Amino acid sequence: MKSICKLLLWSTLTLTTPHYSYAVDIIDGKKKAVACAGCHGVNGISRNPMWPNLAGQKTGYLSLQMKNFRDGKRVNSIMNTISKSLTDEDIDNLAAYYSSL
Repeated sequence: MKSICKLLLWSTLTLTTPHYSYAVDIIDGKKKAVACAGCHGVNGISRNPMWPNLAGQKTGYLSLQMKNFRDGKRVNSIMNTISKSLTDEDIDNLAAYYSSL
């Protein structure tokens, strides 16, 4: 019974945890976040209700949304333009930084 529980736990963690081929770098994410601060606030809390707060959001959610903006799957002219130059690693670093706040 214990081994079945361990297997189920391992399977759940494996299937629900993001897999990176590189180490996520929160410090690099913080550096890149300077470009986001104008709309999303210095600490990820926007002063304008039109723009979402990024602080404390889930890493996977932020990564997915930024990649969708970059790849044109989600449309917002400002975000589509800004995110065009971001690599997957840049996006994951930004997401890790904002989720850590």
